[in-house]
Amino acid sequence: MAKGQRLKPEQIVTLLRQIDVLTTNGKTLAQACKEVGTVEQSYYRWRKIYGGMKVDQAKKYKDLELENTRLKKLVADLSLREVMLKEVIKGKLLSLRPAEVPSGTRRKNAAQLLMDQHSISERTACSLVGLSRAAYRYMPLPRDDEEPLRAEVIRMASTYGRYGYRFIAGMMRNAGWGQATTAKVARIWRQEGLKIPQKQPPRGRLWLSDGSCMRLRANHPNHVWSYDFVFIRDAYGGKIRMLTMIVPKGISFGHEFTRKCLTIHCARRIGSIQVIEQLANAMITHGIPEHIRSDNGPEFIAKELRSWLSGIGVKTAYIEPGSPWENGFCESFNGTFRDNLLDGEIFYSLKEAQIIVGEWVKHYNHVRPHSALGYRPPAPQTQVPQIIQNQPMLLQ
Repeated sequence: MAKGQRLKPEQIVTLLRQIDVLTTNGKTLAQACKEVGTVEQSYYRWRKIYGGMKVDQAKKYKDLELENTRLKKLVADLSLREVMLKEVIKGKLLSLRPAEVPSGTRRKNAAQLLMDQHSISERTACSLVGLSRAAYRYMPLPRDDEEPLRAEVIRMASTYGRYGYRFIAGMMRNAGWGQATTAKVARIWRQEGLKIPQKQPPRGRLWLSDGSCMRLRANHPNHVWSYDFVFIRDAYGGKIRMLTMIVPKGISFGHEFTRKCLTIHCARRIGSIQVIEQLANAMITHGIPEHIRSDNGPEFIAKELRSWLSGIGVKTAYIEPGSPWENGFCESFNGTFRDNLLDGEIFYSLKEAQIIVGEWVKHYNHVRPHSALGYRPPAPQTQVPQIIQNQPMLLQ
């Protein structure tokens, strides 16, 4: 046997039989091994593995060993694939903020990290994350007009921090950015990691009362007005009924047909007489409505107020007790009012609240886009671009 030669199982079985024959005929084990061209150590090792086997059995044993090795490798590959799939499903290899990154980008990131961490091929990584190799290799070419648009989106998002990308896109189109489509602004919004408003859970609504915003819809200007109270606390922790403690409460009158805010009155105390005064001021400016909707608060159901409204021909539409959703337009306005202004301001005096709230009402009516109006302001002014470029006082 040549030195370093690798023998097949059937050859080893043949040599073992030959050594057995030689030792049986009087030769020592060393002499028999030397005669067949091997050593005693190899003999003992062969006999431990193939001892008692025939040639065909040794061949089958070798085939089984090869099959076992192949299956072990296959199981290892499947286990690794399972581990990688679990990591991808759990989001470990995705972006830290997956909701703000497009799906294609997340898949590319996941494929790249799989290749880096597990040393797998590009084909395997792409198949695991469900991405074609052409999409993985694709490198987008930036447009020439992308940077000014991106800079403007970032500036608007910094100025109006509580607005989503739809509002920002509407304001930019109103200001003359014709290329600021909602889809393009949303893409830039996600790439820059800007704020995305949280989705509210769907809620069922029951419209039972005749005064609800579904039974009594506004069909024309001055058809239906709505008003409600807002309660806040000032910088010193005192509770006040509408805007703050020192910047007291106020009554918000919302024009349901045009979504215009007629007025927001701030005061430390507001009773039925003050409500009548604010209604009179609003009606002098905007006309007399046919109906006015409110909840059943003591100021709104007071005899003085109801008698005064009846005297000028205004019908009251009271919602069902414990059903604020029936006054949904005004409740939605109050939520926007809190989110855009009250939650981000600290008021130290009533005068400060009156000034800042007054500025916000102008911004709400003339600048801020409304989704129900096609992302147009409720009462747009002629010089809208100039208003948008000048940052409102309350947001400085």
